[in-house]
Amino acid sequence: MRSQTASRYRLFLSLLWATTLTLSTLASELRGETTTTVSTPELPSLTELKATGMQRSRFKASSNEVHAGQLSSSVTESRQADLSAFETTVKPLLQRHCIDCHGPDTTEGNIRIDTLNPDLVNGEDTDWWAEIFAVITKGEMPPPDEGDLADEERQELVDWLSAELHTASIVRRRTAGRSSFRRMTRYEHNYALQDLLGLPWDFAGDLPPEAHSADGFQNSSELLHLSVSQFETYHRIARKALRRAIVIGDRPETLHWNIPIRDAAQREWDKQDKQISKLEKELKDDPTKLAIELEKLRNSFTSPRNSAYYHDRSTDRTAKAEWDYPGARYAFAPTEKAATDQATSFPDVDDCVAILPNGRGPRLIIELGNRLPDEGTMRVTVRASRVNTTEDDIPSMQLLFGWQASNEGRALLPVSDDDTPVTASPNQPQLIQWDVPLGEIYPRNSVRKTSLMGTTPSPSEYIRLVNSSVSASEIQIDYVHVAAPVYDQWPPESHRNILVSSDDSDDEPSYAREIIAKFMRRAWRRPVTDEEINAKLKLFAAMRPQCETFEEAVIEVLATVLSSPQFLYLTATSTGFDSKTTDSQSNRDDQSRLNLHALANRLSIFLWCSVPDPELLALAESGQLADSEALVAQVQRMLDDPRSERFSQHFVHQWLDLELLEFQNFKQNVPGFDPLLKEAMLYEPVGLFSEVLKSNASVLDFVHCDYTIINERLARHYGWPNVKGNHFRRVTIGNDYRRGGLLTQAGTLAMNSDWPDSHPLKRAIWLLESILADPPPPPPPAVPQIDLADPEIAKMTLKERIEDHRNHAACMSCHVKIDPWGIAFENYDALGRWRSEIRGKPVDASSELFNRQTLDGMDGLKRFLLQHRQDQFVRAMVSKLATYALGRSLRFADQADIDAITAQVRQEGDGLRTVVQTICQSDLFRSL
Repeated sequence: MRSQTASRYRLFLSLLWATTLTLSTLASELRGETTTTVSTPELPSLTELKATGMQRSRFKASSNEVHAGQLSSSVTESRQADLSAFETTVKPLLQRHCIDCHGPDTTEGNIRIDTLNPDLVNGEDTDWWAEIFAVITKGEMPPPDEGDLADEERQELVDWLSAELHTASIVRRRTAGRSSFRRMTRYEHNYALQDLLGLPWDFAGDLPPEAHSADGFQNSSELLHLSVSQFETYHRIARKALRRAIVIGDRPETLHWNIPIRDAAQREWDKQDKQISKLEKELKDDPTKLAIELEKLRNSFTSPRNSAYYHDRSTDRTAKAEWDYPGARYAFAPTEKAATDQATSFPDVDDCVAILPNGRGPRLIIELGNRLPDEGTMRVTVRASRVNTTEDDIPSMQLLFGWQASNEGRALLPVSDDDTPVTASPNQPQLIQWDVPLGEIYPRNSVRKTSLMGTTPSPSEYIRLVNSSVSASEIQIDYVHVAAPVYDQWPPESHRNILVSSDDSDDEPSYAREIIAKFMRRAWRRPVTDEEINAKLKLFAAMRPQCETFEEAVIEVLATVLSSPQFLYLTATSTGFDSKTTDSQSNRDDQSRLNLHALANRLSIFLWCSVPDPELLALAESGQLADSEALVAQVQRMLDDPRSERFSQHFVHQWLDLELLEFQNFKQNVPGFDPLLKEAMLYEPVGLFSEVLKSNASVLDFVHCDYTIINERLARHYGWPNVKGNHFRRVTIGNDYRRGGLLTQAGTLAMNSDWPDSHPLKRAIWLLESILADPPPPPPPAVPQIDLADPEIAKMTLKERIEDHRNHAACMSCHVKIDPWGIAFENYDALGRWRSEIRGKPVDASSELFNRQTLDGMDGLKRFLLQHRQDQFVRAMVSKLATYALGRSLRFADQADIDAITAQVRQEGDGLRTVVQTICQSDLFRSL
């Protein structure tokens, strides 16, 4: 969880809400959604509010004197606190509007404004002034009952506080110590090995998952350190990874399984023929009855089937595709050596096919026996087509790997990364190919090397083909080819990238130096010294006599490179201190500035979750990365690279706390919920982020947009027709406030629910923490529970119970600032579907904020955020991205940089790519 405080708060909310829900069974009557435009003629559209809301921004004509990349010390060298303005303007306003509640007689919220030091630059009360600034800008103070500030007065307070906080932040940045020294996260380590070795495999399976910092991120320097035992684990992982990248010995023999579906079907035809023979034998003395029974039997051979089945199109004969594990009697043997020359050639298209209906239930299993190797690539090629080409539905296919040794011992695992669309017609089928790394499949059949074929436990393994389409559809297959292990080149590319071609390959010491030096430079992301190289060569010389081959010795040395702190840790080193420079201030600036290799490393970890590629390292070594234009070009290149999808995935998962959805444990057989829907729910926010990043659309699209990124399964959940296929795509939804943005996505709503109904308090906490970066305070001790024995409470609606609970003195201070946000989500059920009624009663999603601002459901919530909280949301977005980019929590000393970045982003249109570029150009990102 994000922090102990957040954990306690969520636990408290869950207990409170579970108590509320025990009084009745909530069987919601759900109305289906359509894409009919929902408009309010007298109000501006949500899209229009994005533009008009900008007019209210305090960053529109920012008082910041510099842009994000120009916050140098010279700007604030002589700045001091503006105490005269405080005495003449600010202090009188505070005395008129605040002292009554925060003064000597009454001290609400444990704060006395009259005793705060107005010197924000040198005083110790800066954090309190920052809190005051936050509640004034959000309109929460003064409370409505105490009279409101005039617009001019509020602006005077905001202007003074903003300027003073800005100055204090920059001045304190001069002396604040900042460090993001940390090890790689589990996923960063995995990607780094993938990119270094050129193998897209999972190398981090033995590493434990990361904890979350108080900010919600896994890459925080506060948490990522190493123990001695962890170094041993990393060394073991490195050796194993290198053994898979570097091959030793001759090319292994490739085994081929050539499987015409006619051969698989023949087993079922034989069963049918036996049924006919048996019937003919039993009724040989009754020709009339025999004819009748034979007709019935043969008709059953051509009847439609709900499961996977074989179909001979020339005779219209069908049979269910049977499979069972005992005796491995369905296994196919691989092709013998003598026949491998023609092993990969496909015969002509056959009329005998396997028909695969959609769904996880129907199964087509191709059993391969016990001869699949431990390592190498298994290449599966299937010749397939659609059965029905007259409809728009395009089916998709997935590949699974499995085995069953006994009634208890079994496994079934997906081994294809994506769904493959099947678009071909029956007369022109397509070839679908999957390359599966056998070493990545876990668990394998543990008895495959010890038990004999035909015995129990069975050593056999199989592949399973699945029609993964949502819509009713069928795929037909007439031929399957499996080969393993497959190497398109020998030695493979991963081997040749490490053991490079060299004129010194016959001179082992010289060749070892060349290999090790090149590898160390890539792995350690910086130039390496002769001393460092010589130390590794000494290790090579010591290891070589103990190893049978040169390659084995190299593997042992390179494993120490990959388990060294130089690889595992992300260090932020400065450009250094120039003793020849007389300007001490310039020296301090230089000393805090990242050197270019550290900058390249920070860029690649931020945008690729991995190590720099050769181009980025070359720019760092040549000094060109110091040029702002070169840096802009590199950020653009890296965002356009497919590896930036890692950034989208991991940032969004941590920012939105999607782990809540991954671990969401709905009861079995929840109507409308299935693994395909959960998978789609998890991807939808990532897909939206990727779309906004790709197009540099406004980050306000996360609050609301007129499009969404969905696939067919998710569209069905939303009640939208005409979205076909498992692939995600952009779909325009018009001016419908019920969808669009992050707030109304099924996944974010479902993960903040308690089945069987919604959970307004969880949804409010998530909105405040993740979206607005304004987490509520922890709950006070001894909070009273809802009295379930009170018949009056039993009659209340859920909203009424929340309001009644809030009326308790111990609860009001927190809940009055939380509940209204969550109630606005009440039109969405536990699975994020729109509803207008609950148990026959209309949903009441209206609420009133602490400042008496009314929220009329989701439409009202989105309107309020776009009208009054644009600055807060954009700044929150900048803060979240900066925290993730730096790998550490932000401090007060960083706030001037965050404000400067936010101001620049707001003035340039709020584009997400603009946010990323501005962060990367900022002093905050380019400094220690």
